[in-house]
Amino acid sequence: MTIYAAGAVLWREVKGELLVALVHRSRYNDWAWAKGKVDPGETLPQTAVREIREETGLKVKLGVKLPVLHYNLPNGEPKEVHYWAAQVSDKALEKSTFKPDDEVAEVVWLNAAEARAKFTYPDDEPYLAKVEELFKDGLLETQPFILLRHAKATPRTEWKNGEATRPLLPFGKKQAKALVPTLNAFGIKKVVSSPWARCRTTVEPYAKAKGYPVVERTQLTEFGNKKGPQRTTKVVHDLLLETIATVLCSHRPALPTIIDAMGKHASGKNLAKLLEAKTLAPGHLVVAHLSMGKGKQPRKIVGVEFHSPGIEE
Repeated sequence: MTIYAAGAVLWREVKGELLVALVHRSRYNDWAWAKGKVDPGETLPQTAVREIREETGLKVKLGVKLPVLHYNLPNGEPKEVHYWAAQVSDKALEKSTFKPDDEVAEVVWLNAAEARAKFTYPDDEPYLAKVEELFKDGLLETQPFILLRHAKATPRTEWKNGEATRPLLPFGKKQAKALVPTLNAFGIKKVVSSPWARCRTTVEPYAKAKGYPVVERTQLTEFGNKKGPQRTTKVVHDLLLETIATVLCSHRPALPTIIDAMGKHASGKNLAKLLEAKTLAPGHLVVAHLSMGKGKQPRKIVGVEFHSPGIEE
């Protein structure tokens, strides 16, 4: 059975220089990125932010996804570690609750050369190289834009009161609640939804947990998209230009229009991966990490990842 873990390359920019954080574990006498094993019932993004908080005392939101590390433990069991880049703000640093303990003795901030000299494990170096590359290209600081298909709903054939009121099934409501920690891991601050019941009910648990309003857009309904796909495209286009972490919840028939609008900001592998989202399953989401588009640079999707609610029927 594969052992799963998650963590992050924590980074800051100080006077134009990239700094990264390494943790020193006394038990193993090693220096590495902050990470830890997935607890039962957790999603990988949820694990990453929890482990970072426990090991470094820092509260962070996940940025662009980095490559997955695969290796075998000494006992032969396969292990899979998922990493993200995660920017640490000055405010988060000031509020750090880190205290040395038996697990983590020290957290240090180093420049790239210092970090390379301190690594215990060669497998950690490629992650630094990737973060350096993104930093040099001005693409390391990102904002997530999440497209979410509504959770599992009552079948059309079993609901006679109109599409606008067709509700979620009990399992769909469980999916909606299970999505909360994953959306929180990416620091979502704006909730946009089709006003139809099955979409709104999918994002309400997160919106209520954070105290955010649900912004309704009729252009995101099935009928709105069918009657005027160009208006749906404009809603998405306008949201993508905003520098705020956003989740948009809509319906399967509208996904192609929304994905095509998002695709105007992507190319190559990221575009190919994004196009796969046209077949999102109920309650599943795609995260597009957008560059901040500083100066005259256009906003660009620099990473795409998929997540499920983390529960099975």
